[in-house]
Amino acid sequence: MTPRTDSDSDSDFDFDSGSAADPLLRTFGELYGGDPAGVWAAPGRVNIIGEHTDYNDGFALPMALPQSTRVAARRRDDDLLRLHSAQGDGRITEIPVGGLAPGAVTGWARYPAGAVWALAEAGHAVGGADLHIDSTVPTGAGLSSSAALECAVAVAYDGLYGLDLPGPELARLAQRAENAFAGVPCGIMDQMASVCCVEGAALHLDSRTLDHRHVPFDLATHDLSLLVIDTRVKHDLADGAYAELRAGCERAARLLGLPALRDLPVDRLGEALRALPAELVPLVRHVVTEDARVAEAVVRLVAGDVPALGPLLTAGHASLRDDYRISCAETDLAVEAAVAAGALGARMTGGGFGGSVIALTPAALAPAVTGAVTTAFARAGHRPPGLLHAAPSQGARRLA
Repeated sequence: MTPRTDSDSDSDFDFDSGSAADPLLRTFGELYGGDPAGVWAAPGRVNIIGEHTDYNDGFALPMALPQSTRVAARRRDDDLLRLHSAQGDGRITEIPVGGLAPGAVTGWARYPAGAVWALAEAGHAVGGADLHIDSTVPTGAGLSSSAALECAVAVAYDGLYGLDLPGPELARLAQRAENAFAGVPCGIMDQMASVCCVEGAALHLDSRTLDHRHVPFDLATHDLSLLVIDTRVKHDLADGAYAELRAGCERAARLLGLPALRDLPVDRLGEALRALPAELVPLVRHVVTEDARVAEAVVRLVAGDVPALGPLLTAGHASLRDDYRISCAETDLAVEAAVAAGALGARMTGGGFGGSVIALTPAALAPAVTGAVTTAFARAGHRPPGLLHAAPSQGARRLA
């Protein structure tokens, strides 16, 4: 799907207020005739800390964004799934639910179709539906636009077919859609954030058990702003690099005799690294130290010391840049410029190879930080970055 925001513009992303259901309803009627049964939404996310830990059964601390994907949906009496996107090419994709299989749908439609396939594959009695989709989550920016799309369709189908599935189960099915149907071997953090986050809090997630708790993340009380800087460098996690990283981590765990790298205590890290082939050392070092940063971040938030997150963010970026090697010139420049201009800390967020940077910034310095990043990009010959002020927001829900 194409982001609503013009990628050549330096204007802020529009916030999703939830008030855009009316044009969604009108377009649904024009496409399919009549009204939808309801409108459902699921948000994008930023990950505060805990990157590439979820597929290692580790820990993460994401929050939901105000930007979301919305789905107007109506159940059909037959087996036909019809999909239309406001960001698409104007055509309606039609396929029988019984004909859904990995490889049967391509392009953006494989994400919503995959969510329906995952529900059916899990044994849930689901049939056809008419869906019209609109999104304010920028794509390719590391803000989980694909998870928002999968989760919005999953919760819409949950409502249409009266499944009443718990949030973690919907998240697992959405992850199954991305792994097996869309071909992206992601962990479950994005989907859990999209489904289970609540307003005003970050989600402390155990990716192995899916145990999670809501940790208050109060920026306003501390006069802080969380900036999201979209570098405009698009990434595609289905291109193989992500899979190689995951395979390397899994190989390291096998060599260490562990179920997953999450099971390696930080105080045994040095010993473990000495036992591994050189090419696996930086991957393991990142994952284990990143889990430790998540734990420290939660301690700081529970204590109400939000500014102390800053150094953790910057340390996390250094680990992603130097050990995991998934940063790029634009994300590194955004971090450096933001910190130099007064941000308490900054790091890339998302799968890497481009995407976005988050910067924890005193609210009074936010204009100076955004100006410094924009100026630095211009001097380096990069496209103007996209900028927004993020707020911890509500997860998947029914709007109408």
